[in-house]
Amino acid sequence: MVILQFLVVAAAFAVIDSVWLKLMNPFYRSHIGDLLADKPHLGYAVAFYVMYIAGIVFFALRPALDGGSWLTAVGYGAALGAFAYATYDLTNAATLKTWPLQLIVVDILWGAALTGLSTLAGWLVFRST
Repeated sequence: MVILQFLVVAAAFAVIDSVWLKLMNPFYRSHIGDLLADKPHLGYAVAFYVMYIAGIVFFALRPALDGGSWLTAVGYGAALGAFAYATYDLTNAATLKTWPLQLIVVDILWGAALTGLSTLAGWLVFRST
């Protein structure tokens, strides 16, 4: 069952995040264009997605399915997303010469929304199983 939950959350996450990344590409390019690789390093991307989706299932979806509601799914997912994306952005801001505040705010809000919605998708599929 956990593997199916992982796959459902991963599918939701991938669809939502790919739309975001396509729409927001000009935003990221304008803020950190010099830091962006010409092409993403797929191995690192896959490692991130596998670890992060496992985290969503373990820390957000499972608690929501174990007696929570859709609000639990969204809330735990959003909290996890905000913490994870804040860790990335605030570490970059602390260690890099430039990491814009606007990017930090947008990324943290996006992490919360993306993770909350992905957790909700998993909860909607598995809530009655």
